[in-house]
Amino acid sequence: MPLTPSQYAQALLASLNLPNLPVIKDERSATQLWAQSGGQWLTGYASSPGLRCRAPVASAVQGAWLALQAISDNALGHNSAAHQLIGERAAIAGLGRQGGVSAGGACRFYRAQDGILALNLARPDDLDLLPAWLEKELPTVTDLKPFIATKSCDGLLQRAQLLGLAAARWSPPEQAKVPVNWYSVQHLAVSQVPPRAPRVVDLSSLWAGPLCGALLADCGARVVKVESSQRPDGARFGPSQFYDLLHHNKQSVAVDFKTGVGRHQLRQLLDWADIVIEASRPRALQQLGMDAEALVRSRSEMANQPGKVWLSITGYGRQGPQAEWIAYGDDAGVAAGLAWACTGEQGPPVFCADAVADPLTGIHGALAAWAFWQAGGGVVLDTSLFGVSRYCASFSAAKADDQPQEPTEQNRFTVAEPQARQAKSKAAALGEHTQTVMAEVTSAQASDKG
Repeated sequence: MPLTPSQYAQALLASLNLPNLPVIKDERSATQLWAQSGGQWLTGYASSPGLRCRAPVASAVQGAWLALQAISDNALGHNSAAHQLIGERAAIAGLGRQGGVSAGGACRFYRAQDGILALNLARPDDLDLLPAWLEKELPTVTDLKPFIATKSCDGLLQRAQLLGLAAARWSPPEQAKVPVNWYSVQHLAVSQVPPRAPRVVDLSSLWAGPLCGALLADCGARVVKVESSQRPDGARFGPSQFYDLLHHNKQSVAVDFKTGVGRHQLRQLLDWADIVIEASRPRALQQLGMDAEALVRSRSEMANQPGKVWLSITGYGRQGPQAEWIAYGDDAGVAAGLAWACTGEQGPPVFCADAVADPLTGIHGALAAWAFWQAGGGVVLDTSLFGVSRYCASFSAAKADDQPQEPTEQNRFTVAEPQARQAKSKAAALGEHTQTVMAEVTSAQASDKG
C-alpha cells in the first residue's frame, strides 16, 4: 500500500496516465509525517496526547506535492515540509484539538438513535435551518443533543442534504481498503496547440480551491482571483496571514454577479481563462448562465488557443443528486472515514486534524489541473472533498507499525505543533486589478475576433 510520499506520488501519477515520471525519493513513514505535520497534534482531546491515524494523510499531502513537482518541470522545487500544509490554518489562527468539536469550532459530533452524526454549522444562516431539519421548533440552539438523540442518522442526513446543511455519519468507510479514483474527467475537446503558461481564473473561496490556485501560481501560471463585489471570499475576514498565504500571488478582480454588466464580465473572464477553478454547486453557476461543458467546447472553436481545463471542486462530486450536497473540510473528512481512522472502536469520535479535506483536495486539484493542462486541456475535471479524502482513506495503513495505538509523548516520533509558512507579500485588495485585467481581457477577445 502507498504509505510513503514517493509511493503515493507514483500512485497519483499512474492514475493520471503518467506512470514513468521520476519522483524525488521520500521514504519517510506515514507515522513520522503525521507526527511532524501538525495533524497528530490537532487530533484528539486537549487533555490527552494527539492521536495517530491509520490513513496516510500527511503522506498523501507530501506525495501530491512530489507528483506536482514532477510534472511542473521542477518549478515548485523540493519542499520536504509540504505535509505541514495540514496544520497551517490552525497554526495561524491558534487552533487546537477539541475532541468531538472541530478545531475551528463549527463542526460537532452528536449521538442519534442509531449512530453518530457530525453537523457543521459553518454559516450564520445554518442556524435558521435547524427547526426544519429536526422538524421541531427549538427553544435554543445551544444544546442540540436531546433533539438529535431522538432521530435516526439516515433521516437526519437526508433532510440535511435536502436543506443544504453539511452533515456526515461517523462510521467506517464502505470498502475502505478498495482504492477509488480521486477525480473523474469529461473529455470534451481536442487541442493541437501546445500549452503555454496558463491564465487561471479562480472563482473559489475559503481553503481548498484557493490553495489549488496558489500552487498553480507557484508552478508558473498567472492566477486571477474573481470574487463577487457583494459577497467576497469569507476568508478575507479571517486571519490575514492565512489569506495572504493563499492569495499573495494572485491578481484580484471583483464584479457584481447580480447585474447584467457583471455577468457579462464574468463570461468574458471565463472565455479568456485557460484554467478555471470553481467550488460551487453546479446550479449556482448555471443560474448565472455559465455552463462548464459549453465553455470548454467553445474554446476548441478558437484559433491558436490551447484547450480549456475546468476544475470543479465540490463536496461530493458534480454529477447526480450528491452534486447539490453541502460539505466542508471537517464533515467531508468524517464522511470519507478519516475521523474513524483516528479512533476506530477505541473511543468516542474525534475530528481528524483541522478541516483535513481542504488541504488534501487543494493540492490534489492542482495536480489534476496542471496535468490535464499539459496534456492539451479540453476537459471538465470533477474532484471533491469527499472523493479525495476517501481515496486517501482507502490506503489506510496495514502494517502494525502504522496502526493507531494508545499515544504518548514518548512514542517513536516527536509530535510537532502546527507550523505555517510566511507569505511573500500581502494579498491584493478586493478588486485591485479589476480595471487592468478587464481591459486586457476585452482587448484580447477583440484581437481573437479580428
